[in-house]
Amino acid sequence: MLCLHGWPGGVSDYRLLTPLLVDVAEVVAPHLPGFGRSFSPGDESRPPSDFDRAHLVSALGELDLGPAVVVGYDIGITTAVAYAREHPDRVRALVLGNTLAPSVTVEAVLSDSYRPEFWYQDFHQLELARQLIDSNPAAVRTYLEHFWSHWGARPEAVVDEQLVEDYSRPGAFTASVNWYRSGSSSLYTALGLRGVTEFPPPVDVPATVIWGALDPIFPPAFASAVPDLLPRADVRVLDDVGHFTPVEAASEMAEAIRSYL
Repeated sequence: MLCLHGWPGGVSDYRLLTPLLVDVAEVVAPHLPGFGRSFSPGDESRPPSDFDRAHLVSALGELDLGPAVVVGYDIGITTAVAYAREHPDRVRALVLGNTLAPSVTVEAVLSDSYRPEFWYQDFHQLELARQLIDSNPAAVRTYLEHFWSHWGARPEAVVDEQLVEDYSRPGAFTASVNWYRSGSSSLYTALGLRGVTEFPPPVDVPATVIWGALDPIFPPAFASAVPDLLPRADVRVLDDVGHFTPVEAASEMAEAIRSYL
């Protein structure tokens, strides 16, 4: 089982899910390159393209894994879907959080109703983000807590101390937002899809999508489009869950994962 974290997150995103599955699966939950404890001094100065989706998929491809259930939310979803597209023989199934299909991404991100929620992706392009937050544990905590409280819904959606420590090391916050500077973010993706009518072929692997209905950035109005991307997906909407599905809906995700083992 391969677990891919989101932003602002790390391997601690799976702190509640992993204990529910260690009796039936080997759980691999890596820090994605440049994030969390994988950050090395100097990463913040590398080109953002070193941290884009293609590089993350390439890094996962180097792991010695057999067919695995791949789990993800947030940026872990786009990485997981790209990994399944490139290595379908290595993916037994996908178990994902709220998953935007390309067919609805422009509306979900750029329409007047939803665009304000993506302000942070503009902010992350600015040098000001580094100046205000990087290497400042108090600022890091405040910034992370904003997203975890605004995007989360169930009480489990809280910032843990390891996450604050990981993002507070000098340069670590800057490296983490290179994903947004690399052109891999939802905002960049949506801008690139304007006017597009033909999308990449669907990813034909078994899948379960656990959709948190209270997620303000990926609301349930777009859940019906999941089959455009994942035609074999079982979509389950949870009314009291927000964005952080591995933490907020650990039991529900564990049940879905077990069905594929």
